[in-house]
This record gives sequence, C-alpha cells and structure tokens, in this order.
Amino acid sequence: MSLSSEQKQLVQQSFAQILPIAEQVSALFYDRLFQLDPDLRPLFQSDIEEQQKKFIETLEIAVQALNNLQVLVPVLQRLAIRHVDYGARNEHYDTVGNALIWALEQGLGDHFTEEVRDSWSAVYDLISSVMTKAVTLHT
Repeated sequence: MSLSSEQKQLVQQSFAQILPIAEQVSALFYDRLFQLDPDLRPLFQSDIEEQQKKFIETLEIAVQALNNLQVLVPVLQRLAIRHVDYGARNEHYDTVGNALIWALEQGLGDHFTEEVRDSWSAVYDLISSVMTKAVTLHT
C-alpha cells in the first residue's frame, strides 16, 4: 500500500485545481454515480447538496493526508464502517471510482493527463482497498 511521491504530488496539485470548482465537480460526480447505478440513489437520504459538500471535504482530507498514510488509514476504516450502516456494499466501490475519475476529468479538462488519471486511480485503489478490507474485517 504505497504511492510514489510523484503520484501524491500530481493528485494534490490537481485537487488544488479542482477546489475553486469543487461544487460543480461534486455535482458531476453524483450525477454520474446515479447514471452508472440508479440503485445507489436511495442510499443518500440526506440533502444531496449537503452530501456533495461532505464528499469534497472528505476527499480533501484524504488528499491532504496522502503524505501521512498511518493517519489516513484509520479515518478511512471508520468511514467504511459508517457507510455499511447507510447500505453501502463493497461492490459499490468500483462504481464510485468510475464516477470520481470521470468527474475529475470533466473538471480538469486538458489538465487531466494520463499521469494525473493514473495517479488518481492509484489513490482511489488505495482508498477503496483500505475501506473494503475494513468492512470485510468488521463483518
């Protein structure tokens, strides 16, 4: 479970570019998520705009903590356990990852290079691996 310095840097730099348009990117993410799997919509009982804010805040925490994975991992584990209570299942993580990468690509446009895509994919793979493993150990 490791990321290269370059991957971390690319993700952090590209996320900084997303922050000014975070609201739009988050809306794109949820629109895409529900297009990919309409059955996920009922899992989001709260106000979707509030959920969009929480999504960006959580993503920001994860991006900032990439240089300190020993702090990030327990945060992700707790988040995964909470998501089980909302009805999330391990098979949802692939759909979430696809929606995230797509939304980032829309937001970053030409700045979403192959290297940036690969870096975000590596980060998401790490996040989803930690979270799915936590759920498996918890159940």
